[in-house]
Amino acid sequence: MDGMTTPGKTTATRWERLRAHWPALLLPLVAADTLGLFGGTVPMLLVIVTAAMALLAPRESARLTPFALLAYGTYGLFLFHSLSDFESQLVTYGLVEEATGLHAGYVLPQAIAFLAAGVWLLARTGAPGGAAVRRALAQLRGAGGQPKTVPSVLLLPVLFLWEELFSQQIWFGSNPGRVIALLLAIVAVAMVTWLPGPAAALAVAGLVIFGVYGAAAGVWHLWFAHQQIWLWQWTYGAVPVNVRMGALLATIEGLVLAGAGCALAPRLLTWRGDIEMARRAQALTQRVSRLTQTRSDATEVAVAELRRIERDLHDGAQARLVAVGMSLRAAEELMRDNPEAALALVAEARETSSRALDDLRGLVRGIYPPVLADRGLADAVSALALDAPVSVETDITLHGEPPMPVAAAVYFGIAEALTNAVRHSGADTVQIGIGYSGGLLRATVTDDGTGGADASLGTGLAGVERRLATFDGILAVNSPPGGPTIIVLELPCALSGQDHGRQERASWQAIT
Repeated sequence: MDGMTTPGKTTATRWERLRAHWPALLLPLVAADTLGLFGGTVPMLLVIVTAAMALLAPRESARLTPFALLAYGTYGLFLFHSLSDFESQLVTYGLVEEATGLHAGYVLPQAIAFLAAGVWLLARTGAPGGAAVRRALAQLRGAGGQPKTVPSVLLLPVLFLWEELFSQQIWFGSNPGRVIALLLAIVAVAMVTWLPGPAAALAVAGLVIFGVYGAAAGVWHLWFAHQQIWLWQWTYGAVPVNVRMGALLATIEGLVLAGAGCALAPRLLTWRGDIEMARRAQALTQRVSRLTQTRSDATEVAVAELRRIERDLHDGAQARLVAVGMSLRAAEELMRDNPEAALALVAEARETSSRALDDLRGLVRGIYPPVLADRGLADAVSALALDAPVSVETDITLHGEPPMPVAAAVYFGIAEALTNAVRHSGADTVQIGIGYSGGLLRATVTDDGTGGADASLGTGLAGVERRLATFDGILAVNSPPGGPTIIVLELPCALSGQDHGRQERASWQAIT
């Protein structure tokens, strides 16, 4: 049956969702690794819960996976630095079954790998924080319309590498070292947020300096150092440096980091221009998206308006004009035989034609109110305030007239806000203010009602928002429970002089 879902289809859909959100499968694996760290009942329950989550809620589980990997990698760093040759910790971390000082060199690379995987999955799963990672990768690769530049957020992993280099003295040393490291992290985050240019320059300089230092340290331990140093006392990046293989890997790692810094250095010369270009491209993309949406809304509004006009014409003026024609035809036939009945039909036809004319005038008022065409926006809103059943105060300062379509949009928006204040909020006083500054026409409607207005829940304010969007305007609603309600309409436009405004209103009077 169409309304039923077979078990086979349900299973197939579940597996398709799981395949689409495959990082969810890593979450129970990370939880299973905690069995080797802590043991007991709680980690076992954690494995069962995460496995059930991966099957029943793969999307949410996929978003949790990066943070699980980051936490597991961070624990691996602390585990590495706490190991010694003399104290064996019966814990399993990744591929290391029984962690001792002799196996610490295998813990560190795995911890760094888990951290890197967590950062990578942040961008892949759409988890919180992933947008910054994706943006940084797009800037590095020049993808997605982004120029090839240096992302300021690169300063954070460079700072992490530096602090990991001196972690034995900072995090596992004295308290002043921890305070200094924490302050540096706060300063780095502040620079990434508010000083992206200097942050990018420091990131590149840090890569070069850190890379050269690592390559030099690796070469020194390969050829000149003969004394043994404990594994947890000197590390570089993801490897210990005291053994020949670690020193060789440190040399390679340092050369890669220094090369990356040198490759990114030329981008600093055009950093400001590239970032400004990226911002303009992003603003242009948002502008195009908004124009596309407003064009779609304007088309929908126009179609709805045409349907309303067609319906009103069909049900009102058209029906009355048809009745007028039928009455006149009947009067023509009765003119010779029954003049009195013919005269009655003519009178009825005249009254019907008068009603049809009223219908047409009402239809035109729905498009542009006559008072708006006769007297302008300020007087039209003042007349609207006088007709309201509540006390309305107006503060209107206009030294010209906006274009008629813009004036109509503002007028109907104010009328809708005033109607809502009277019908729904129980307001006693409404304040209407209209002003013009900096090329923007701004109207504010404030009432002392019960509040709770929401443009997304009703059709009236939503219609006003669509009408304003046609002119690149905005509607802002601030209506907390208990009031007051503040509705702001803002449209970009140019005011015409008084003479031009009178000419425009005269043209609309001729139409209406």
